[in-house]
Amino acid sequence: VQLLESGGGSVQAGASLRLSCVASGRAFTFSHYTMGWFRQAPGKNREFVAHVKWKGGLEYADSVKGRFTVSRDNAKNTVNLEMNSLKPEDTAVYFCAAGDDYGSVEFWGQGTQVTVSS
Repeated sequence: VQLLESGGGSVQAGASLRLSCVASGRAFTFSHYTMGWFRQAPGKNREFVAHVKWKGGLEYADSVKGRFTVSRDNAKNTVNLEMNSLKPEDTAVYFCAAGDDYGSVEFWGQGTQVTVSS
């Protein structure tokens, strides 16, 4: 199984970015997995950002509620993260993840860097 992220970059505070993750794999049924995003800032643990459950429910970390929107397209095996009103504290490597509804991750992407400057 491969999760390939794209869309990271360097922006000013207040800007927007859209991350995308495409999943592939012969035995991987995308629609059966909860798909989401985690992030890891320098010197910090990896933390949950948002996910969309295989049944369609959405969950967000408190720090991103109202600013980030997660969505999925089962026909394209894609999960997206729309990030608005970015803050310097959003700076991190963002990882795509596939797992279950309870936060257990079975597959990880390689990560994409997001840098927000003030």
